Amino acid sequence: MDFILVLDILGVVAFSISGALAGMRKKLDPFGIVIIAFVTSVGGGTLRDVLLQTDVGWLNNMLYVYTILLFALIAIIFKERLNFFRKSLFLFDTLGIGLYTVVGVEKALSADLHPIICIAFGTMSACFGGVIRDILCNEIPIIFRQEIYATACIMGGVFYFALNYFNAPDSIIFVVSFVVVVAIRLLAVVFKISLPDIYKSNKN
Repeated sequence: MDFILVLDILGVVAFSISGALAGMRKKLDPFGIVIIAFVTSVGGGTLRDVLLQTDVGWLNNMLYVYTILLFALIAIIFKERLNFFRKSLFLFDTLGIGLYTVVGVEKALSADLHPIICIAFGTMSACFGGVIRDILCNEIPIIFRQEIYATACIMGGVFYFALNYFNAPDSIIFVVSFVVVVAIRLLAVVFKISLPDIYKSNKN
């Protein structure tokens, strides 16, 4: 199993739990919870693979499907231990975007795309599953709000190419880029940092 596949599966694990928690927060039935977990996990990766004209991972490797089903089930079974839904959802979603940013950038880079496009693919891979999740759960997607979300993914992509420029080992590039995404997202929430509110002047 190659390292990128490992990162991809870890991202699926994080987003499966994130999606399942979102479904339970909306009091969906078990089928609905699994569907939300599924689209959260593979939505961004599917769009990425289709645009890159490569094989869609979960269609050709049942490990993705089994992983989603397993961790959605685990989230349902241990829902009482995960009753702090808000914090749990945030944690697993943050881990998911960090992992998927790295995977998206790496796959786009393998297709010999421009660094800016690679960063866009990393951001899309990380965020699009959450967009589908929020729409199905009748919420405004996080990426369209003031929260530092896509910005964290973009910064992770920038660090990826900065380290790559200095010929850092792949393992260092992957880990540092992941940590940058997670750290920026966590710091933004802890210190309540957000993008400017362009409507603020109209509230008075």
